[in-house]
Amino acid sequence: MDHTLAPLPSLPGQRLARGVARALRALDFVTVEEMVPSPGLRVDLMALGPKGELWVIECKSGRADFRADQKWHFYLGFCDRFFWAVDADFPTGLLPEETGLILADAYDAEIIRMPPETPLAGARRRALTHKFARHAATRLHALRDPGLGAGPG
Repeated sequence: MDHTLAPLPSLPGQRLARGVARALRALDFVTVEEMVPSPGLRVDLMALGPKGELWVIECKSGRADFRADQKWHFYLGFCDRFFWAVDADFPTGLLPEETGLILADAYDAEIIRMPPETPLAGARRRALTHKFARHAATRLHALRDPGLGAGPG
């Protein structure tokens, strides 16, 4: 088995997502990138906690990236907690105070501000957890058998 380190993602947001995923794994959360909780929405990172909690983390590489995001309000209905993940140079004063804040780099992250919990309704939690599991399994299958294709929608 090859134990070499995987190369760093090339895009700044992907590097932030990698560091956040590592930090959340240490808290017993598992994550998937680029999950679609509902048609027309795609979250950068969704995390599933040991008690079934669902967190959404949006990774922003700079001021322009944050200002261009017009959909983040819609993500609030698909998670128990919502966070922004940014690097140490990001002007954090731009971020709404009622949201969570994670400082990250490609290797690690730290939760700076925990947002309030807004528990999902049971039916939505069940549907999102199911979607999370299928998304993760599809990604794993694609890694194991890249020639297979995406499969049914």
